[in-house]
Amino acid sequence: MKLFNTRETIKAQDVYLVIGSILLSALLLMIPTGFENAGENQNAYRTPAAILEVDNSLVKVIGPVVEGVQQVVIKVNRGPFAGEELETSNILIGKKELDKFFVPGDTALVVLDLNSDGSSIVHANVIDHYRTDKSILLVTVFFVCLLLVAGWIGFKAIVSFVFTGIILLKLLLPSFLWGFNPIVVAFGIVTLLTAVIIFLVGGVSRKGLTAFIGAFAGITATMLLALGCVKWFHLDGANSPFLESLLYAGFGHIDLPSIFIAGIFVASSGAVMDLAMDIAASMHEVKENHPEIIRRDLVISGLTVGRHAVGTMTTTLLLAYSGGYTGMLMTFLARGVPFENVLNMVYVSSELVHTFVGSFGLVLVAPLTAIAGGLILSGSPKSIPVPMEANLGLEEIS
Repeated sequence: MKLFNTRETIKAQDVYLVIGSILLSALLLMIPTGFENAGENQNAYRTPAAILEVDNSLVKVIGPVVEGVQQVVIKVNRGPFAGEELETSNILIGKKELDKFFVPGDTALVVLDLNSDGSSIVHANVIDHYRTDKSILLVTVFFVCLLLVAGWIGFKAIVSFVFTGIILLKLLLPSFLWGFNPIVVAFGIVTLLTAVIIFLVGGVSRKGLTAFIGAFAGITATMLLALGCVKWFHLDGANSPFLESLLYAGFGHIDLPSIFIAGIFVASSGAVMDLAMDIAASMHEVKENHPEIIRRDLVISGLTVGRHAVGTMTTTLLLAYSGGYTGMLMTFLARGVPFENVLNMVYVSSELVHTFVGSFGLVLVAPLTAIAGGLILSGSPKSIPVPMEANLGLEEIS
């Protein structure tokens, strides 16, 4: 079946892979990790609640600092206590990244502490603004747009997106908390995700195989470089947000340096896959439109595409990583901290390693994918035999 008058077709292998990914995602969602209810009060009920009234008489504003207690009247929106009005307090500690400030008409996420038999409310704790409905709407609109623009490929991208999120939440992060080697686990999971994502989006084809080989090589190179650079720069990974606090919360067994190393190649794997697929798809199109092209010229075409893509992709990584540390960099700039001091701070050195090691992987993935494409795409199906009984589906997309 043709889609949008392109050469992309729905193949049996793609359908099987989509169905398998969906079934595996559903299975993983049903398997408990042991952390689902950690810290959860059994006599508690979460619900959105409307903010009816606020009293700011006990709130002090000193310049940019807002401290004190905001008295709020809420109305429970759903559940067995829907419609019930309660008065509670919202404590402000003077830190904007932690405080939440309400006005009448807002909707808040509230935890209702119940009595022993759950028949009445003992206390209402206002957590934050309620954003679940907005998050669902945003994701839904994104998925609809992806379907409208990319059709069948967009649907496969959605499946890979959901599958990746479930794998991260159900396997990768819990395995770190369980005490498994973060580098080994992360590398195995990223390899699995690379295969699923690339073959879902690119199809079980020569193009997909080319992209997978290039991406796998780039991720492997990134991991090896991260292993060496983290030791070379004397980084312990404790500067990562919230990681150190886990050591004092009953998880003293976790390996912070290894988690930091794993984070480097996990974070860059998406860009590596993107670049590998770009080069593989470009080489595939060149081969489709010029079947007579020789292997050498096909590799050169792949390298040309890779050079242009790498030029912007490395800057993309720099902007992506530095964007998360804008406040820190602004603070150093405002206080006039000498550049050499900044360069030797562990926070900056960590981001430097994060950025440039990830960029090294991108630089290497371009020639590796081009070479793989030259070997895989340049030959005709007859010159690269595929066992019929294996039904691997490595034929070119026609």
